Amino acid sequence: MTAREIKFPFYAKASLLLIGLFVFISMLYIAQSIIVPIVFAVIIAIVLHPVVNFFVRLKIHRIIAIIITLLLTFIAVGAIGLLTFNQVSRFSETWPVLVDKFTLMLSEATTWVSRHFDINPWNVHQWIVKTKAELLSNSNAAIGQTLFVVGNALMVMLLVPVYVFVILYYHSLLIEFIHRLFGSGNQTQVSEIVNQTKTLIQRYLSGLIIEAVMIALMEIAALFILGIQYAILLGIIGALLNVIPYIGGLVAVALPMLIAFATKDSAWYALYVLVIYYIIQLIDNNLIVPLIVSSKVKINALFSIIVVFAGNALWGISGMFLSIPLLAIIKLIFDHIETLKPWGFLLGDAKPSASLLGIEPILKKIKKK
Repeated sequence: MTAREIKFPFYAKASLLLIGLFVFISMLYIAQSIIVPIVFAVIIAIVLHPVVNFFVRLKIHRIIAIIITLLLTFIAVGAIGLLTFNQVSRFSETWPVLVDKFTLMLSEATTWVSRHFDINPWNVHQWIVKTKAELLSNSNAAIGQTLFVVGNALMVMLLVPVYVFVILYYHSLLIEFIHRLFGSGNQTQVSEIVNQTKTLIQRYLSGLIIEAVMIALMEIAALFILGIQYAILLGIIGALLNVIPYIGGLVAVALPMLIAFATKDSAWYALYVLVIYYIIQLIDNNLIVPLIVSSKVKINALFSIIVVFAGNALWGISGMFLSIPLLAIIKLIFDHIETLKPWGFLLGDAKPSASLLGIEPILKKIKKK
């Protein structure tokens, strides 16, 4: 006597799915201090793996090759970090001066508005004084918060290299584990997914690094030509924010425009910054991304924006940077599993043809007429 197959109604399946998603997301949020460094380490290890293999082909022992690769990475990241820290310290020293200039500009603007729109200027000036005091006090609190964030980041930076070293050393063991996990009948499909995932991450992130360097150099050069203060800091911040799709570019241009407003005598400089950043974005979108990044991450704009906000809500800034690569990996997996291919299609940016939409017969009739 064979056991009867138990069939659950749709609402029961949907409830179980939602409960499972809630538990899974809750686990990701609760264990973020453990999961985020591991995810970063896995991605960095995949990017650095070809470099390690290059040194191994030169007859260097694998452990020594991994150490050399990590040292070179540390030197590059450390140089950028020291340069950024120097710029941030200079910016924090002149923060009260910038606040004074902002409040002076606000005062002049409110005087003009009160004359033309019959608003009591005294109330507006009181609000400005209060806002200035809050800005100065909040800046001190922000420094403390920044130190706390930097402390946590340092802890992560100490953990990630250890994880990267272990992942690179046990690379073959981890790959073999993945193959055995999914059984002998799925080896071809598993190998294809693993190889494509590695290639996707390597090409995407390597191209992203090159893109960030080029964007930073263009923005720093443009700000130097315009004579905008903290050009190096603003250029680095702009390049990092450019990694976050759609949202990062808006924040990246707002910061130098505010600095231009506060430090320059003419408001035209802020407009110059806006125009130059727009030109840089055109170069980035039409030349750098297609030629250098050549991203296989075909995620449509809707889900790109949703996943960036979801990543920020789940893991903060780290989640924003990890959201697109992780979603790209998920889409790649969906595209290789028959039952999940519709979800992979939904995440992608491929537009359905007229025949799929069922409008091809209608178009033919219109042509005949």
